[in-house]
Amino acid sequence: MKLKIIPMLLTASVVIGGCSQQKPEPVEQTESPIASNFDSVYSEISSENLKQHTKVLSSDEFEGRLPATVGEEKTLEYLVNAFTAAGLSPGNGDSFLQPVDLIQITADPNMVMTIGDNEFAYQQDMVASSKREQDSISLENSELVFVGYGVNAPEYEWNDYEGLDVEGKTVVILINDPGFENPESGKFQGTTMTYYGRWSYKYEEASRQGAAGALIVHETAPASYGWSVVANSWSGPQYGLPSADNGASRVAVEGWLTLEAAQKVFADAGLDFATEKANAMQGPYNKAMPIAASVTVNNSIERSASYNVFATLPGTEAPDEHIIYTAHWDHLGKDESKDGDQIYNGAHDNATGTAASIVMAEAFASLNVRPKRSVSFLIVTAEEQGLLGSKYYAENPIIPLDKTVANINMDAMNVLGRTKDVSVIGMGKSELENYLEAAATRQGRVLTQEGRPEAGYYYRSDHFSFAKLGVPALYAKGGDQPIDEATAEYRKRTSLIVTGCYHQVCDQFRDSWDFGGIEEDTQLLFDVGFNIANADSWPAWNPTSEFQRP
Repeated sequence: MKLKIIPMLLTASVVIGGCSQQKPEPVEQTESPIASNFDSVYSEISSENLKQHTKVLSSDEFEGRLPATVGEEKTLEYLVNAFTAAGLSPGNGDSFLQPVDLIQITADPNMVMTIGDNEFAYQQDMVASSKREQDSISLENSELVFVGYGVNAPEYEWNDYEGLDVEGKTVVILINDPGFENPESGKFQGTTMTYYGRWSYKYEEASRQGAAGALIVHETAPASYGWSVVANSWSGPQYGLPSADNGASRVAVEGWLTLEAAQKVFADAGLDFATEKANAMQGPYNKAMPIAASVTVNNSIERSASYNVFATLPGTEAPDEHIIYTAHWDHLGKDESKDGDQIYNGAHDNATGTAASIVMAEAFASLNVRPKRSVSFLIVTAEEQGLLGSKYYAENPIIPLDKTVANINMDAMNVLGRTKDVSVIGMGKSELENYLEAAATRQGRVLTQEGRPEAGYYYRSDHFSFAKLGVPALYAKGGDQPIDEATAEYRKRTSLIVTGCYHQVCDQFRDSWDFGGIEEDTQLLFDVGFNIANADSWPAWNPTSEFQRP
């Protein structure tokens, strides 16, 4: 099953400079006789249960939940026991587990990248890795070519590679897409990131173009995260799914440069980075750089098996049709080279979403009448390595995608307290928002567009693996409007910690966290899934969405 695109990254009918603001059609709330205890089950979704599961899953005992480690074994055992205790059935035949073969490639950090007369240090100035299954991969005096945003988008009449032959060369690429810093131009979707702005797309396109290497220039604002996230996330073990060509179709070296390093490179090439970036924003742009890059990446390669967890509550009338909730159980493990705290506990990202999955499963199983359709929970591995667990599932589905009614995703849930609004990531994409609005109205809340559409969050979590293969997918969580002044004050204090601890060892469970927002959002998404599972028809993509069922 392939993604049907109309066209790939948004039609001209979408509002330029922002996400489609299509008003959701009203959805009638399912009457209670279908499950006469719905209201009591809904109200029993509690902060205390959510907090307890989050605390356990993010404890040091779980060692940061890195795939193919002891931390994974403990996580899987905990999840299987929790879903069994809730009364759900194994979703993969007689097993709760779906094996996911992974390749673990770890680059030796003792590397230096030379570009012109500059030597750049690993993690400090650059990171480099390779998806090729080779012990050693080198760029040797590979000529640099600046390719602007590295975008080839026919529907936007934009091709930064036009007229170029980059075989054997290393392309230098800006992060995000051309609309981000030039929203008044009407290019792409303004400040709302498209998939063309994601780092994953840029490496994919460079590979399709035949480049030997690809270096992305990091800037905090357009990337939406600081250099420390790059340094932590792209170093250490890197996971991938096995490929028939052992990664030969990928560029040999994939890397990032700090902004400061990139400025030095452009200066050595006789160019001004700011000027070249400004040119790249105006239209498709590329320029040869009379300078070359060299680096050797020495890899240690291990093949391993990780697992997705799949649990099901069979439906009463259409058990072959499934609503699938997703969350990822994995995080970054531990770094024994660090002094002091070495464990990336991943409490917010994503012990919270995993905890919500367990509590929601308990809620569905407590209904005195099961929904008409099956409700399933897919807790995936290797999200932090590029959505690998959900990608594997979508390409090897246990439930055929044409029997998958909808996907509802839970990732890094709201620890900032209750809100008056619900933030919809990728607002305007599907009729799932109709159900979401009805559920939000029950809570006295309103739907709002995500606060930072420029960050491209719709393309950064596991629902995207379903969306790009045509399954309507919803990603929503607590918004930006605190419920009261006390929550607003708490939010100011806590948001600084949460933001600063993204992919850091300080993403730890805190007793001071207010789980009221997670409780409310778990109830909200429980309500959404319940009504979809009992509806007469399937939700569809909105006509303006870039995704449609095949």
